[in-house]
Amino acid sequence: MSSRTTIAVTSLLACGMLTVCVPPAAADDPDGKPHGEAFQYGNTAGVRLTNSKIGLSGNGLGGKSDGYRMPRPCWYEPNSSADDMRNLQAQQKKQAVEAGLDYDVNLDKFGDKIGEKGKWWGVAYDAGNPDGPACAAGLEPLVWVPEGTTPAGGITLEQLMQIARAALTVPEPKIKLSPDVKSYVNLGTWVWLDGAEAAPRSVTATLPGVMSATVTATPDHLVIKSGTGADRAEVYDKGCGATGKPYVKGADKEGEGKPECGVVYLHSSVDQPGKVYTLTVTSVWNVVGNGNQGGQAVPFAYDPIQVSATRDVPVGEVQSIVKN
Repeated sequence: MSSRTTIAVTSLLACGMLTVCVPPAAADDPDGKPHGEAFQYGNTAGVRLTNSKIGLSGNGLGGKSDGYRMPRPCWYEPNSSADDMRNLQAQQKKQAVEAGLDYDVNLDKFGDKIGEKGKWWGVAYDAGNPDGPACAAGLEPLVWVPEGTTPAGGITLEQLMQIARAALTVPEPKIKLSPDVKSYVNLGTWVWLDGAEAAPRSVTATLPGVMSATVTATPDHLVIKSGTGADRAEVYDKGCGATGKPYVKGADKEGEGKPECGVVYLHSSVDQPGKVYTLTVTSVWNVVGNGNQGGQAVPFAYDPIQVSATRDVPVGEVQSIVKN
């Protein structure tokens, strides 16, 4: 069975549960790239746009999600003209009857709108959001919208921006340390991110011919937690910048063995669970949004993205022998 046939059959099966079937959006863009999907497998959040013409693009797809979800994960968006919708519903009813499915639809409802200026708007939703299907189920599948107007629940620029924000990801932090295998009491442990890129990450959500919205994340700073209290460790993260500081010989802060970015452990980890301290590094990215509707630019602001990683750090104590 071809992918197009699979999509059509799936659509008809879904129509068995709905009074009216919303035409499925294309599974792929003309260039073959995924359309409307930015789900992070193995994570709890992502974006799967269903019955939507909205496309996603940008270098911010495919990294680590921070779990952001749009508050209302369903909406109406422009679908088809009166003529096209009447023809489509007639075709789908015929296919349903031939397949032995119950397709209860009044074609006169669609025929009555032929000749009027406007469009049928259909329900779309984010299936990557657990609340998406239930949100969509509470709306009429299709509503007629006169030209120049927007229905209650119609897609807004703010919602389009939220879709881009939910799809936005950043690189997962990979912690590098020096010394790498084991540190020692009063020895500076330098911290940085392996393969870290300081370049901004962005995602653009576009409803063709209507509006677009772009959300951009820019790396700002690191936050380091030593895995123990201040009586056992001193943290130095004010000079980390966006990606930390690799150790360079002679670069110890003030020549006192203190790192520009890292931790100085004051006690051995031998009495800790697993005989290690669990170091946590959080990468903080500032996020801004910019939308465009009818040639008007609209700014949006979001809370920073924070993604974390951990690393076990065994800390020993150098033993010295004193001879009398």
